[in-house]
Amino acid sequence: MRSCGMSSKYLSTPPLTTGVPKGIPYIIGNEAAERFSFYGMKGILVVFMTQFIFFLPGSATGDPMARATAVENYHLFTTAVYFTPIFGALIADIFLGKYLTIMSLSMVYCAGHGVLAMMGIHDSLDPFQTMWVGLILISIGSGGIKPCVSAHVGDQFGIKNSYLLTKAFGWFYFSINTGAFLSTMLTPWLLEWYGPHLAFGIPGILMAIATFAFWMGRNVFVHIPAGGTAWFEETFSAVGIKAMLKVSIIFIFIAVFWALFDQTGSSWVLQAQDMDRNWLGVTWLASQIQAVNPVMILILIPTFQFLVYPAINSVWKLTPVRKISLGLFVMVGGFAMVAVAQSWIDVGERPSIGWQILAYA
Repeated sequence: MRSCGMSSKYLSTPPLTTGVPKGIPYIIGNEAAERFSFYGMKGILVVFMTQFIFFLPGSATGDPMARATAVENYHLFTTAVYFTPIFGALIADIFLGKYLTIMSLSMVYCAGHGVLAMMGIHDSLDPFQTMWVGLILISIGSGGIKPCVSAHVGDQFGIKNSYLLTKAFGWFYFSINTGAFLSTMLTPWLLEWYGPHLAFGIPGILMAIATFAFWMGRNVFVHIPAGGTAWFEETFSAVGIKAMLKVSIIFIFIAVFWALFDQTGSSWVLQAQDMDRNWLGVTWLASQIQAVNPVMILILIPTFQFLVYPAINSVWKLTPVRKISLGLFVMVGGFAMVAVAQSWIDVGERPSIGWQILAYA
């Protein structure tokens, strides 16, 4: 079925096929490149602010940014990234639909990367102010598309091929972590040896590629029209409110998890600078240690899916909530390792980076 109005040439319902939807490869390619751009930029922010920004032309003080200030700026940006999805979801569901929301906000996203890459190009531009212009644009773009992309994956599937949805999301999350791993290995190295213009420019190029890949799939995507005010009626109905109350309890714990986890890009990076980073015969850059996380995800997801969970299920029924609970308890152990390492740093020692690697695992 074709949709009416502006998008009349596009499908508005999934075709009756048993195969993988034609739009899925474009979404996966878009996601891999977009996640490369985001994690590549985000992963070097704290090191850039504490070691590079004051060298750039136009710097107001010429003094290094304090670690505490850099961490504060990093988390203000992260807060914006996780706040703007509310507006992205509303725009998609009420006004534009997912495709147009993703495309328009991806362009804002690209502009933000471009601004970061141009920091310090002229004495008249304060690099700190320029950085925040770029970060605000990225938070609007990245946060705005966040609730739309995974939902757009689901829109591509109909009744006959819904059995492939789990497989498609497996590849979707594989692309996320592949992009995250490659970027957190590359951009710290680019920053160290070639400076911020290239280190922020390469993620910008990848975001442009991501936007182009998504646009290329426009003719094979299923475009679900925006629902208008019907969204309010559905969301705030008795059934909708009941559903929100049920998931709100889980969301409290998930919020705590992300509040702690996002320290890996700030305080953990600064801690890594004070540790012995010689591992496997290589001295790693502090920002590169973050690459352990996506690698462990790629390794442990199939390990748990095919070995650990079936073994536990044989003696104790594992529900999604129980899996989340177990994960939160394990996370406590990871933060305990980091706390122990920090206690040694505080008395002048340089513990092995292996403590952080174990914590990431």
